[in-house]
Amino acid sequence: MRLAGGVAAVLVVLASAAQAHRASDAFLTVEVDGSQLRGHWEIALRDLAAIVDIDPDRDGEITWGELRSAQPAIAAGAERALAISADDRACSLRAVDLQVSDRVDGRFAWIELAGNCPSAPSQLSLRYHLLFDLDPTHRGILVLTSAGVTQTAIFAPERALMLLRLAEPSRWRQFDDYLGEGVHHIWIGADHILFLLSLLLPCVLAGSGGRRGFAHLPPALVDVLAVVTAFTAAHSITLALAATGVLCLPTALTESMIALSVLFAALNNLRPVIARARTRVAFGFGLVHGFGFASVLSELGLPTGSRLLGLAAFNLGVEVGQLAIVALAFPLAYALRDTDFYRRAVVGGGSLAIGAIASWWFVQRSGLLAVF
Repeated sequence: MRLAGGVAAVLVVLASAAQAHRASDAFLTVEVDGSQLRGHWEIALRDLAAIVDIDPDRDGEITWGELRSAQPAIAAGAERALAISADDRACSLRAVDLQVSDRVDGRFAWIELAGNCPSAPSQLSLRYHLLFDLDPTHRGILVLTSAGVTQTAIFAPERALMLLRLAEPSRWRQFDDYLGEGVHHIWIGADHILFLLSLLLPCVLAGSGGRRGFAHLPPALVDVLAVVTAFTAAHSITLALAATGVLCLPTALTESMIALSVLFAALNNLRPVIARARTRVAFGFGLVHGFGFASVLSELGLPTGSRLLGLAAFNLGVEVGQLAIVALAFPLAYALRDTDFYRRAVVGGGSLAIGAIASWWFVQRSGLLAVF
């Protein structure tokens, strides 16, 4: 039992650390009108605080007065973090105003931008390096508009430089961007990962009580593939419905239900209510997780004129990331399936830890903390 407790403690620390890290995204809009540039840049105040001193009294509360006082430093930081060239000739870019905007995931500084290029460009080169040296998970979401044509791009540490043709946006680049973001999102989504792991842990154990491992690989592999396929089919349906605006749920409700799905899957491992019907659980709760994926995709935005391409690429990226997790977890689980360590420490202790984490997530996301 001490071993199980130790494994559970490690899982709590690791998963809590993953949850503590909120996605770091900034949203950059640029409009090209002849040789003129204008737009705005939304940067989360929590991210801005990492590069500019916007809380000098260190009370954890950023006031409008503190933000206005730091406006010159904020403008200088923004101008250093973004460089734009038109047909290989540098454009001027400056921050001309500062406001505050509220988004689903917190408060953001709204930095208004203006600039000039030597001439009306046929292509733009944008070099973005906000926060990349501090946070490799940071993403810059770009929406670029020129002559009525809108295209999108996603900056990351490995994609800090973008060359965009204004007349004909590259669909392959957009596909590649959204594919990568799908993989990235599931890899940083601790709740999605823990739900999937909770369903997969018992898949290598035979019988309703899970007292022994499967004698042969094929039955265990079929069980795993059935769970993964059901989860994939379900979240693909609701992701598509939500991303196209057909059916949407409030973000707070979706996130609370995702936490409950993780809790149920973990508790079902400890005291099975649905012993051999994990496929139905994966499909039912997978519908909820699809709305969670859609909330991320709504922040990224779908490229104008190729919405289905962006949706398909993002969904495919989620599947690639998911299969990578399964490819890592399943061989280990199968190799350890007949050991007391696996049944007690991994399945028992791991499910107990996951259940505790999911309970805390539900309290956080449902607003129950505010009641107390």
